[in-house]
Order: sequence, then C-alpha cells, then structure tokens
Amino acid sequence: MLDPDLLNVFTPRGRIGRARYLGSGVILLALDHNINRLLGAFAGHSWPYIYGFSLIPTRIEEQDLAVPMLYTVMLLVALPFIWAGVTLTLRRLRDTELPLWLVMLLFVPFINVIFFVILAATPSRRLRESDAPLPAHVSRFIPESKFGSALFGIAFTTLIATVEVLFSANGLGNYGWGLFVGIPFFLGLNSSLICGFHRRRSLGTCLLVSVLSTMLVGLALFAIAVEGIICLAMALPLALVIALFGGFIGFLIQDCGHYPATNLRVVSVGILLIPGLILFEHAVGPTPPVYEVKTSVVIKSDPETVWNHVISFSQLPPPTEAMFKTGLAYPIRAEMHGQGVGAERHCVFSTGAFVEPITVWDEPRLLAFGVKSQPPAMQELSVYNNVHPPHLEDYFIAQRGQFELKPLPDGTTLLEGTTWYQNRYWPAPYWHLWSDYIMDGIHNRVLLHIKSQAEKDSQRSR
Repeated sequence: MLDPDLLNVFTPRGRIGRARYLGSGVILLALDHNINRLLGAFAGHSWPYIYGFSLIPTRIEEQDLAVPMLYTVMLLVALPFIWAGVTLTLRRLRDTELPLWLVMLLFVPFINVIFFVILAATPSRRLRESDAPLPAHVSRFIPESKFGSALFGIAFTTLIATVEVLFSANGLGNYGWGLFVGIPFFLGLNSSLICGFHRRRSLGTCLLVSVLSTMLVGLALFAIAVEGIICLAMALPLALVIALFGGFIGFLIQDCGHYPATNLRVVSVGILLIPGLILFEHAVGPTPPVYEVKTSVVIKSDPETVWNHVISFSQLPPPTEAMFKTGLAYPIRAEMHGQGVGAERHCVFSTGAFVEPITVWDEPRLLAFGVKSQPPAMQELSVYNNVHPPHLEDYFIAQRGQFELKPLPDGTTLLEGTTWYQNRYWPAPYWHLWSDYIMDGIHNRVLLHIKSQAEKDSQRSR
C-alpha cells in the first residue's frame, strides 16, 4: 500500500526518495517562480529568471509605493512553498541519514541550488548498503593510503577547478556566484570525498585537503598568468570559507556511512553541475545594484576658494596608502575643459582618465557629473607583464559623482564627495565591502589634497 506521507509535501514525517524529491522540488520551484512573475506583471514590474533561488525585480523605482505591497504579497505566497521545501528536505535528509540541521542550507543563496542537487543525487541508506562494488580499476585509480588519497584528491580537484575558472573568467568573462562560491564549495567537497573514498577520514583531514586545494588553484592561476596576486588575495577569504564548508559537508557524507559509489556519484555531480550553473548565470546576466559612497572633510576656507580646487586640482603627490601601491588605480590630477553644464572634467588616474561631462554647475555649492568613459581599475601585480584579465575593464562601473560644498557657521566649509557605481562581481555583499573601501580611499586622497591646497590659498590671502 502506498504510504500517504509520500503524497503530502507539507509533512516533515517519513522519508522521501531521490526521484520524488527532485520532481517535487522542481515543480514547486516552477510554480512559485511563475506566480511571482504574474504578481510582478500585475504590479507593472518585469521579473528575471531564477537567480540563486532568489527572485529579484529588474526595474523597481525607489519611490514606487506599490513595491512594499508587492513584496508583502509575494512573501505570503512564498510561505507555503518555503514550508514545503523544508519538509521535503527534512525527509530526504532522514532518508540519506545526513544530519537534519543541514536543512538550513536551503536559505543560503546559490549554495541551496548545489545542496538540492547533491541531495537528489545521494541514494538512501538502504540503497547504499546494497551498492555493488565498484569495478577494480576504479578503486585502484585512487590510492588507499591517507597521504596518497589526499594528494590525489587535491591534484584532481585543482585541475578541474582551474579549468572551470578559466571557462568562467577568461572564457565567459563571468565573475559571479559560480566562480566565487560554486567552484570553492566543490573544491572542498570533492577533495574531501576523494580523500575518504576507501575509508573514512577525520574532519581535520577533510578540512586540510579543502584548504590545500583552494590554495593550489590560486597558485596555478598566478603561475599561468591568469590573475594577479592582489585579485587572488581579495578573493581568498571568501574562497577559503566556502571551501572549508564544502569540506565539512564532504566529511558528513563520507562519515554517515562509507560507500564509495556514493562518494563517486557526488563528485561527478560537482564536475557536471558547476559549468552548467556558470552558463546559466552568464545567460541570465543579473543587473548589479548601484552603490553610493560618500566621504566628507572640513576645510578651513570659504566655499569660493574650495570651489576653485574642486573643479580642477593640481598634481597630487605620490600615494603613501598601502592599497595604491598594489596596482589599484589612484587619482593624480583633475583638468576642467570649459565651464558650466556640458563642460568636461578629466580626472586623471594612474591607469588613464575618467571623462566626466558636467551635469550640474551650481557655483560654489554643487558640481555634479556623469561618466562618459573610464580607465582600467588597476594594473595587476604580477611577475608577468601581460596579465590583463577581463575584470580590469567594465566590471567596476562608475555611474556618476558630485562634490557638494556646505558653508559652516564658523567660516569653514564641509566638502562632501559622492560616487555612485556598480560592481559586476558576485556575491555582491562580499565584493561591495572591498569596492566601498577602495572608493573611500580614493575620495580621501582627493578631498585631503583639495583641503591642503584650499587652506594654503586662504592663508596666503590673509
């Protein structure tokens, strides 16, 4: 007789097999996505494809009063789908005898996609126990010793990951979730599963091979002149955390019961899944958010004097900041061509010039400008002279900027510099921290120079 729990997607009781879990998940996801598309269309907003199991509107104006209501309705609609996803995953975890707390991975963007596929590929405990032994040549391919299996796992996953990085970054020019989250996760997961192929390995061993695999991929990319050391150093903290997490999941899979066929199946899923996710992400082409960075300084001078140094400032001294000695572009001087709206301001950086058409000329209060063209974001720090990965151009996109001068009661001037920009790296919250830090450093370099020059002029005029 058919178990009625198998037909109920809203109960956490019982177990569920791979095929039913995969089919139910895809159907529920498709229903939720299309309901959201209909709601978005009804409210007058376009809706993109699924992105990391998160649905993000493409065009929503900040002042649109319908947006809070739209999100409220969407949340209410999503609740039964969220609950169904949780209950199905709990039953699938129970069937595979993995820890039930792993259900929390459903709420981690992008990782939830990988987690869903891994669960759909992992057989139930009773099926694993009846797995036929692998062909002898497959077993012999991976060394049985702890050192040999670890070395093989590190070397194999490093080779695959390096190829996938080249495919994503240099082939597609895609610096997204697949590159910075998917590949490190499977580096950790696959290296630990291969290491534990013949027998269970300790958590420390699984985490160690995850770290070594990640470091080796970085060294390989540097050695073949794909990336410079600074970009690799910026990506390393995120990659290491994700790889360690993948290694931990690999430890749990091989620790819940040693079945080489299961390990091999999950490794195969990783090798095939990541390129597909990278291609999907590239096809979707999500629109990066626009960020605002504002930096201010108080200048002991009147707004009129400060204004003269805002519209064009003299040559800055060589940078003393550590970040600008790594190859990051830094401002050198500013030149004004013309006056008023329509004039062009050229802000010359170490890698070239920003061409900035003036959009607001409110002397001596506000100077606003767009960005017509911009130079590369940095010069790669490398032992090679020809390292020029795609992300050096058009991945950090300056949209517009402004200088606002505010007279203060004590006769000084508050100068605020603001830049609006986009960053085409994902996950956005991580790279946003780096780009904001760099942008604030650029602002400070310019504002402090203007402050120095304006205060010198004020002292000479006394």
